[in-house]
Amino acid sequence: MTGRTAVINYLEQHHIPFEIYEHPPVPTVEEALPYWKDIDSAHCKNLFFRNHKGNRHYLVILDHRRQLNIRDLEQKLKQGKISFASPKRMERYLGLSGGAVSAFGIINDHENHVHLFIDAALQSAERISFHPNENNATLVISFASFKRFLESSGNSYEFIALYETRS
Repeated sequence: MTGRTAVINYLEQHHIPFEIYEHPPVPTVEEALPYWKDIDSAHCKNLFFRNHKGNRHYLVILDHRRQLNIRDLEQKLKQGKISFASPKRMERYLGLSGGAVSAFGIINDHENHVHLFIDAALQSAERISFHPNENNATLVISFASFKRFLESSGNSYEFIALYETRS
């Protein structure tokens, strides 16, 4: 398992509905924006981190319009100092290359090593989207189906408030 075909097969095997939209390779959010303009979903940004010792790995999922302060994230996660994981680690734990980081990479994490931190604000989205482990398409899934996907993966995950709400 690794790429788009593996993601599609996995979702079909688990009876998880999805839609897929083809587009040219887009390794960054900025490059993807023109192709997302007609897709009704919360488009997600996925960031892959490691802890200081390098023995824990985290996938942080948030709305693509959000900016993330790593120091603030460290305080919220209470996991100590974190940094972006190397492409070698991304390949090892998620079976992915740079520019194609996706929540669906956990289908390649057979030891359930990667823990997911998901922005709690995404829970209000009806539909969310990710690359299907390759950056030449966008895969849209309902939030309820995404939760079913997470449960089927066996990876640990939690929803956290990445941004303070103002009253």
